[in-house]
Amino acid sequence: MTFIKNLLLYISAFMPMYILILIKLIVEIFNDNLHFNVLNTLNLVTLISLISLGVIGLIWNIHFEKEKSKEIIILEKKNITDQHFLGYFSLFVFFAIPLDLANMSNYCIYVAILILIGIVYINNSLYYINPLLNILGYNFYTITYREKDSNEQRTAKIFYRGTLILENKTYWVKLKNINFAFIDKKPNIKKDKF
Repeated sequence: MTFIKNLLLYISAFMPMYILILIKLIVEIFNDNLHFNVLNTLNLVTLISLISLGVIGLIWNIHFEKEKSKEIIILEKKNITDQHFLGYFSLFVFFAIPLDLANMSNYCIYVAILILIGIVYINNSLYYINPLLNILGYNFYTITYREKDSNEQRTAKIFYRGTLILENKTYWVKLKNINFAFIDKKPNIKKDKF
């Protein structure tokens, strides 16, 4: 189950690129530069499926996590959104603009590159590199924190919608892992202690 959730996170990271390619494909079809054939139909179905899976993966990972929210105090923070977003965005442009997916060899190369990037992404837990979240208004931080009832300092990579301004403030976080977590606006408080 964890592998599927991580795979869906990877797919969601490329959603802006899938949308760009889908727009390009639809425009080419409407301008009669492309016609419906097996490859173009496969492209449309693949892109729509990837976009749908990406949306499902993001919603599943953000809103339907079973972990309880933990109360933490952020001791230090550093916004590192720009370190990852621009590199990925240039990859989108590289893929989406010049690639001719009406050609079978280009389509196969496109799929092979996505698989190779996916292997690296999942094996190295690069879930925090997700430009779609940046486009949706989330900033990416590396933080040093401690849990409310502990003095042990830890680090994690988190997303926060907007700008995380205050340090030494209490927040609620669902720490899925140290590479992908969200600060909760509305904590999931349960009566049992954690």
